[in-house]
Amino acid sequence: MENLIAYFETIPSSHRSLILVGGITFFWVLEYIIPLFRFDYRKFRHAWPNLFFTLTTIIVNFILAFLLFMTSNWTLQHKFGVLQWFELPLWVQVCIALLILDLVGAWFAHWIQHKIKPFWRLHLIHHTDTCVDTTTANRHHPGESVIRFACTTLAVFLGGVPVAYVLLYQSVSVVLSQFNHANIKLPDVLDSMISWVIVSPDMHKVHHHYKLPYTDTNYGNIFSFWDRIFGTFSVLEPKKIIYGVDTCPEVDSQTRIGRLLTLPFKGNKHLEKTIEKKDAQG
Repeated sequence: MENLIAYFETIPSSHRSLILVGGITFFWVLEYIIPLFRFDYRKFRHAWPNLFFTLTTIIVNFILAFLLFMTSNWTLQHKFGVLQWFELPLWVQVCIALLILDLVGAWFAHWIQHKIKPFWRLHLIHHTDTCVDTTTANRHHPGESVIRFACTTLAVFLGGVPVAYVLLYQSVSVVLSQFNHANIKLPDVLDSMISWVIVSPDMHKVHHHYKLPYTDTNYGNIFSFWDRIFGTFSVLEPKKIIYGVDTCPEVDSQTRIGRLLTLPFKGNKHLEKTIEKKDAQG
């Protein structure tokens, strides 16, 4: 464990890039072998906007990284946060850090994007992908990337989390997000077993179903038990899943990047209908 943490304390940017690219490549190939759905689409053309948004996410995180480092250093210097209040074995510290980062920095960040109207306008871009695959994992509007970064920083503050733990979490998160978005079909028993601990492909695909209430369930990123704890877990047979947003039919996987970037800020009857429907659902 000590060696693992020491590695992530000084992990080179090239290694983090290799984890990102390696994960996409692995699941991209796997999608050809065991696809959940056989989409009638050009795989490379579909990937382009999603890869563009992956790049914008990287840029946002790079620009704001100093805030996260400053927050982490402050908690260590002032002995603030859960991990700083107790003397714990290293492996326990790491486990608690991963849980806090996943709950506050991922699950909570995802939940508020479905519940707060301006945030939903940004997050909607992620849900308009009508051919969900491993590249969809990072299909986030730059504005959404800022929200997610803010929640991660909040998690670091509350947890008193060292930067090495954050980098470890982010590396695991990247790969598992690519995994649960991947257009792959696992044996039902295996997928069900996995979903008790981590978010499985079938579990997360329910979240991408085009109609409420399924859209507002299964918010998990790494750990699946948050949704069971907070009552937001749901199940739907994969064959019944249709991707997209039913009240925003004019935006899909083929929508141009420029329009996706400006969509949250423009008056749009379908977008307003989406928000009204979510309000009606409570």
